Amino acid sequence: MIKRKNILKIAIDSPAAAGAGTIAKAISKHYNLFYLDTGKIYRFIAFLKLKFPKKFNHKFLKLKIKSLKIKDLSNKALLSDNVSTEASSISKIKEIRKLVHSFQVNFAYNPPKKYSGSCLDGRDITYNIVPDADFKFFITANIKTRALRRYKELKSLNKMISFNEVLKSIKNRDKSDIKRKISPLRKTKDSLLINTTNLTKRACFLKIKKIIDRKHNN
Repeated sequence: MIKRKNILKIAIDSPAAAGAGTIAKAISKHYNLFYLDTGKIYRFIAFLKLKFPKKFNHKFLKLKIKSLKIKDLSNKALLSDNVSTEASSISKIKEIRKLVHSFQVNFAYNPPKKYSGSCLDGRDITYNIVPDADFKFFITANIKTRALRRYKELKSLNKMISFNEVLKSIKNRDKSDIKRKISPLRKTKDSLLINTTNLTKRACFLKIKKIIDRKHNN
């Protein structure tokens, strides 16, 4: 695989609802980076499986991943509960992770020329997708804070769900992400820990920006 030279690569891992996506988007916009929320790829695959159950096989999926465009990941249908549940199961399948891995790596190392680099967030980005990233961050927050954020997000979408249901869901997701055999969620030794529990979005952005600027401008 041909890799673009002299680009800025930022890798972010985080548990669910830690605020990584919001921060990654802000960082990407500021530094003109090509941004990818890797979790949405699994949601996209789950959506395909639910929509085309009879066609869904390795060949079908390979073609869909090959032609996948970033705009395809903006489909609001990917946010449904059914897609979310299916995505959690799909992400554990070795063959599917292998297909997604190739897409993610190519995305990270070959962003369009109009971008200065790439920024990816997910569960295994820092050690499996972009192990040589210029900056690695592990973004987290305490579980009640994360559950409250997700609860507010779902309520804004008029979802009928209780806080306790969301909290239970986050706990189960954490357990699944950490204990899965393939590419589990973990903080690498060279990743900088960013705890967003008591930080505003702006404060978190500025904290990470300071770290990047200090090293990047030297």
